[in-house]
Amino acid sequence: MKKIVVITGASSGIGKFLKEEFEKKEIVISLSRKQEKTDFSYPCDVANLESINDAFKFIQQKYGRIDILINNAGYGVCGVTELLPENAIKENFDVNFFGLLNCIKKALPLMNNKSKIFNINSACALFPLPFRSIYCASKSASHMLSLSMRMELLKYGIEVVSICPGDIKTNFSKNRIIFEDENIRSHNLKKTLNNISSRENKRMPLNKAGKKILKICNKQKTKPLYIIGFQYKIFYFFSKILPISWFNKILYKLFAK
Repeated sequence: MKKIVVITGASSGIGKFLKEEFEKKEIVISLSRKQEKTDFSYPCDVANLESINDAFKFIQQKYGRIDILINNAGYGVCGVTELLPENAIKENFDVNFFGLLNCIKKALPLMNNKSKIFNINSACALFPLPFRSIYCASKSASHMLSLSMRMELLKYGIEVVSICPGDIKTNFSKNRIIFEDENIRSHNLKKTLNNISSRENKRMPLNKAGKKILKICNKQKTKPLYIIGFQYKIFYFFSKILPISWFNKILYKLFAK
């Protein structure tokens, strides 16, 4: 029997790659704002609870179950934290955290004891970065949600997994919302933004990252956390053994100074 796979943010990037790969063997329902309503897709804005309700009601009526949920929808915000507009902060959390949470809440009643939930978070969930505090905070929140819910659902055979990729060559950087407002405490902002832009050619190819994530999603038994990208695995290792003050200084020199 084919699995029912639901993917949010499936119109581009990692979501689109996973959609196209899973479609070769499974039944995939893709959810994104740009989708048209078909038997295998439904327009869904994860920042809107009513939109999520409609999408999962459609899935329930059409298929009656969900075997795999991949929460991929998300975007970045960059700028001086104290100058970021309140609505921009709220909107980022509405998509990256509350959208993910609400999709899980709607999917769980349709899942059985062999179902899996994969939350595509970010290496930014694990490491602090200057001028990306809100994005880091939203991804850290969804990462901790993943680990906590894995414990809650372990007894019922539903696995929740946090996948944290590093930089990938997708439209994510182009879609990042950047606020360039400055004040006397933001002298490194432009250097940091230039540093971000200069790393574009060093990002992991989409196909390579996508295959790694696909392999994780196809595992029979999963771990709570997967980090995609060797250098981010190294960062994570050092974050566990170094004093936080030392580790923050290293990140500061790499990304801000």
